[in-house]
Amino acid sequence: MEGSFVSNYPYPLLKRPPFSWDRDENIAEPKVHEWIQTLPVNHDVNWENYDISILGIPLSRSSISASAASENPEAMRREWKSFTTYNIDYDIDLRDLSVVDLGDVKQHVTDIALCHQNITDAMVAMRHHHPHLLPIMLGGDHSITAMLVKGWKKAHANAKIGILQFDTHFDLRDVNEFGPANGTPIRNLIESEIIEGKHVYNIGLHGFFNAKSLKDYADECGLNYTTLREARKQGIEHVVKRAIDELSKQVDTIYLTVDMDVLDITAGPGAPAATPGGMRTDELFDAVYIAGQSDKVKAMDIVCLDPHKDQANSTVKAGVHVMLSFLSGYVNRSSEKSSVR
Repeated sequence: MEGSFVSNYPYPLLKRPPFSWDRDENIAEPKVHEWIQTLPVNHDVNWENYDISILGIPLSRSSISASAASENPEAMRREWKSFTTYNIDYDIDLRDLSVVDLGDVKQHVTDIALCHQNITDAMVAMRHHHPHLLPIMLGGDHSITAMLVKGWKKAHANAKIGILQFDTHFDLRDVNEFGPANGTPIRNLIESEIIEGKHVYNIGLHGFFNAKSLKDYADECGLNYTTLREARKQGIEHVVKRAIDELSKQVDTIYLTVDMDVLDITAGPGAPAATPGGMRTDELFDAVYIAGQSDKVKAMDIVCLDPHKDQANSTVKAGVHVMLSFLSGYVNRSSEKSSVR
């Protein structure tokens, strides 16, 4: 039962993680669940001890189609036990990074608007309490991205924000028709004047899964997008590096959003809107690794993963791999990397 401390933990909009793993400080080669920390109970928090924060956002009632993406944060936490901190692809060990699991943003059972407000307020609180930490958010459906970016803008009013989006879809559906849902976050941010269309770079569009009217809207807004077919022709690494380079010259902050439906349906069966012809897992892992290396990438979310639709936890494991691949890139940032303030 929640006591007064927990209700204010570590600021009122958050709930402690739904469970915690036993953590042995003396393990020489920890698994991820033995490495990621949780905050001590009834003790003051020294935020300077941490580099990265993880925050769960268990919301999927705002999905246009039925989804249990709200269950993803807990599912990803349970899969941490399947991974070590060592990445043999790059000969990188993450164990020297100090990562803290903050738990979840409080959600209301039926009031989606209140849930969204809590998400925005939680981002503001994170930027207030520990602005030097790089936040990684585990969604939840894609509606949360608009709320998180709005929170960042509220905390950093003068910051110019760009979006790097790995997605099968534009997510530019009409907010007036669908509301602040999982199909509208990018349009929501553009029409709220939080971001400019020209500061959005979408990589991964393919096939028959976007209406022509959405492409027309993207073109009108000056949105930058590269289809997966074209990205493969040019080389996905090249396309991602170019997007980051161009964004870095225009904005102060790049917000990375990874919609797991960017994966091919065979690789991501747990993404409710996964389709044939999407990315391979290795392509996505490479893409987020590159993004992690950029000092301008100051926040990340992973969204639209429904563990109830998954097969053999393959998509959940891919989601954890995305998070760890991004952190592998983060480790490779220069020793004089800029603060995320």
